[in-house]
Amino acid sequence: MYKLFIRPILFLISPENVHHFTFRFLQIISVVPGVKPLLRRLFYFQHPTLERKILGLTFRNPVGLAAGFDKDAKLIDELACFGFGFIEIGTVTPQPQSGNEKPRLFRLPQDHALINRMGFNNEGVLAAVARLKKRTSHVLVGGNIGKNKTTANEQASEDYNYCFEALYPYVDYFVVNVSSPNTPGLRALQEKEPLKKLLTDVKSLNAAKEQPKPILLKIAPDLSVEQLDDVIQILKETGTDGIIATNTTLSREGLITHDDDVKKIGAGGLSGKPLREKVTSVIRYLRSQLGPDYPIIGVGGIITPEDAVEMIKTGANLIQIYTGFIYEGPGCVARINRVLAKVLK
Repeated sequence: MYKLFIRPILFLISPENVHHFTFRFLQIISVVPGVKPLLRRLFYFQHPTLERKILGLTFRNPVGLAAGFDKDAKLIDELACFGFGFIEIGTVTPQPQSGNEKPRLFRLPQDHALINRMGFNNEGVLAAVARLKKRTSHVLVGGNIGKNKTTANEQASEDYNYCFEALYPYVDYFVVNVSSPNTPGLRALQEKEPLKKLLTDVKSLNAAKEQPKPILLKIAPDLSVEQLDDVIQILKETGTDGIIATNTTLSREGLITHDDDVKKIGAGGLSGKPLREKVTSVIRYLRSQLGPDYPIIGVGGIITPEDAVEMIKTGANLIQIYTGFIYEGPGCVARINRVLAKVLK
């Protein structure tokens, strides 16, 4: 029903406006008695074979919502009703920032893809904290942290450390995001020395806590093998707990959408179906180099349950969706989990 009737109507409206409309709609209906239990009955699928113990945490199922969808932790309780095993908020920055100029989010329907150049638009980490204090659901929550656009890379650690300290009591794991293509200079932090310093600083703060929480690194899909090798070395040297592969890509290869239409959209990170092969290739390499036990979360290009199965069989312990949720609708999480329940042991 979603793809036949609802999606065509929603796709008549600009992507960012639809996003805000959907958030507001869910906020309004969720206060009606009985709506949340109804959503859970409709969309929540649970099975014992789906449970995953990783990073010292117990995930009810391996399907999470990727960062970027609920940047400011506005809909944790509502989104939990759709059956996610975990939800990642952010990317949050120390200070609020409006992000890049609009329009900055674009659909490529023929490719089941999106291009975005949002630019870490968020209300600031303290606004997210205020909402996380009020949440009632028990879904696992990750905090994806970044730096403000105006912060020089040389001072980046200060921004990440600030976000870490603010979020620490309210999230279950952290993601250090240095891979967005939409904040100028951010991806330079993936280079060997800046990345090592950044992770070392955050890990030091974490180690000082009575109960340290898992720290993961999110990388771009566009790294060379040599750069991936550097990342792997740094993960081992710093004791970083896991990796998320990957963020959006700058590549425009293999698109069905006409080149002229793609060029009109301009800069931004591409997500969705065209990213799947690139992501699985990165995950396959990471698994081969990091061994069988290192935690890897796969994200990018998961549209169908078969995509999810492939990514997990390739080497991901957990997966995240975003673009697939938009194109396939709220029932996609249950559909993926039903298939995974049959193939996972």
